[in-house]
Amino acid sequence: MAVRAPQDLAEVNRVFYDSLWRDARLEPPERFNTWPMVSELAARAPTRLEVGPGLRPRLPLEGTSFVDGSGPAVRRLRSAGVDAVVADAGFLPFVDDRFALVATFDIVEHHADDRRVVAEVSRVLTEDGRWILSVPLHRSCWTEFDTFVGHYRRYEPAELEALLAGHGFEVERSAVFGMQPKNPWLLRLGMWMLTRNRKRAMRWYNGCLLPLAIRMQKPLEFRPGLEVAEGVDEMVLVCRRRRGA
Repeated sequence: MAVRAPQDLAEVNRVFYDSLWRDARLEPPERFNTWPMVSELAARAPTRLEVGPGLRPRLPLEGTSFVDGSGPAVRRLRSAGVDAVVADAGFLPFVDDRFALVATFDIVEHHADDRRVVAEVSRVLTEDGRWILSVPLHRSCWTEFDTFVGHYRRYEPAELEALLAGHGFEVERSAVFGMQPKNPWLLRLGMWMLTRNRKRAMRWYNGCLLPLAIRMQKPLEFRPGLEVAEGVDEMVLVCRRRRGA
């Protein structure tokens, strides 16, 4: 795993995401390319939890519990009638075996103790329950954007699979995922704006870049297990918690 130098990541994440969500609008989960897969799994899961959705939840709003570390995001979710509380992914405020489906999109890499996050997901998930997660891959793909948004690491596929297996998970299927720009010029421009005028950059991102990225999403193509093709730097995985794990 590619690990960044020790910093106060909680504060980095809080500042960045509170700023991002304060002026953002709530995007319905049906708009994302994860919806066909999510709706299939959600239909079979009477109890559901999404950790760290911000204002871009992927699980159905009705019937799902949400936790997020950002106060502005949770207040906006609650104002829309969504069941949401402020909590940390490493300390989920739920009893054991509570949910049949858990989702964490781009969350695990933001925590210094990723094993605790994985253990907490395993704890609140029912036996044979499903976990949907997405993570960035490959230390060679690390950019200044990872540092800026509070990533602690990028995962090598074999190390990720071992981390999941160590907490009773097996990868059922996976697909290429993510909406970060591939063009390095766009990345440099975005970083320049974020470091010099964060408020304007956030407004530009929420109002222009995100809607464009949503429109340009390609359908997810799932393959059995964790199979990483050349050039892939982010994946979404569907994992099953093994019985007895």
